[in-house]
Amino acid sequence: MKKKLLIVFGSVVILASVLAVTVYAMQRPQTAQVDVLPLQQLATDEAERAPAQVQAARAIVAEGVVAPLHHATLSMAAGGIVAEVLVQEGDLVQQGQVILRLRDAHQRAAVARAEAALAGARAGLAALEAGPRPQEIAAVQASLDAAEARLARLNEGSRPEEIAAGQAGLEAAQAALERLYDGPGEFTRVAAQADLSNAEAALRQAQAAYDKVAGSVDIQMMPQSLQLELATNQYNAAKARYEALFAEPDAHLVASARAQVRQAEANLERLERPVTATEIAEAAAMMRSARAQLDLLQAGAREEEVAAARATVAEAEAALQAAQAGLADTELRAPSAATLAALQVSEGEQVLPGHPLAEVADLTTWRIETDDLTELDVLNVQEGDRVLLTFDAIPGLEMQGTVLRIKPIGQEKLGDITYTVIVQPDEQDSRLRWNMTAVVTVP
Repeated sequence: MKKKLLIVFGSVVILASVLAVTVYAMQRPQTAQVDVLPLQQLATDEAERAPAQVQAARAIVAEGVVAPLHHATLSMAAGGIVAEVLVQEGDLVQQGQVILRLRDAHQRAAVARAEAALAGARAGLAALEAGPRPQEIAAVQASLDAAEARLARLNEGSRPEEIAAGQAGLEAAQAALERLYDGPGEFTRVAAQADLSNAEAALRQAQAAYDKVAGSVDIQMMPQSLQLELATNQYNAAKARYEALFAEPDAHLVASARAQVRQAEANLERLERPVTATEIAEAAAMMRSARAQLDLLQAGAREEEVAAARATVAEAEAALQAAQAGLADTELRAPSAATLAALQVSEGEQVLPGHPLAEVADLTTWRIETDDLTELDVLNVQEGDRVLLTFDAIPGLEMQGTVLRIKPIGQEKLGDITYTVIVQPDEQDSRLRWNMTAVVTVP
């Protein structure tokens, strides 16, 4: 708009000059010998001189604001509830310093799960790369030896001494079963009968002695009472031993003895009957299986198995990195050393991802930004041009500056297309504040 006013003003000056020359020429005496140029020529000359004069006298003046040379608007990468705010507005922060933190229980649990999964994957890979343990190989080797021995024994058939041993085992088992029903020997029976008779006689004698003093008041304190009790106990024990000698054997002892008999019979039958082709084939198959297991252990893991285990480790590492990134997203950190100029959230508030929460800036180094240059003005300004800066809030403060950058895209403002110009002052002043009004004059 200022450019348009200057053009109108220049046009008025031109017209006024032409009119003045015309009037002066008409009022001069006709007898004077004066070379008068035609009116059209005079108007043309004035029109050519006037814009040059206006242009020479005109300076571009634009209004701008003070802004930090380095500043950033911060937001969270993840949403959540603010757990704690660690910095207050106006505080200085260092690069990487935590400004606020969201509640992170779920994220920490995810990191723990990912760490456990990674540990398991690495352990599996280590086991494959290490190969089988010596104990595992020894165990499979023993199974192979047993299978080979069984096959050899089947091929040889039962030896006479094996059959004899089987027969002896059966006889021993049968004898053990019969002893359970035989009862005690003659000597044992006589001894048990004698013990019972002696105990019965001692009991009658003790009872007789007790009966003689039974009427006494302190009978329980007398020795006859104690002798009767001892005699009774001895009699009961002797009677129990005697009855146990002639009682039926315990059922569980009989069942165990009969099972041993059946096992001995089966073992003898196996030794006496001829070996079948099926048994030999079965033993040969067991031997081949044991040998294959041994070969597999000694060969170690296949390359494909190791590659798959390594891929599992890589996947677990990526999952851990993702979980750690999710945990890191619950913290808002300063991107560089600066001042926390604004903070728009408090503890307990819900925040959304990408929503501006804080402004950080270096409040020691300023620049001037103006979007007040129209499309006509910006043609007369170049990067590197020198400018004069003044400030409404600080009368008397003037400083020089340099046009640092002109943004290439214009924006519509109050009906005009304006362009943003950034000016770098030659010096800094501690009194300057963010968004103070500045006047930029381009000579």
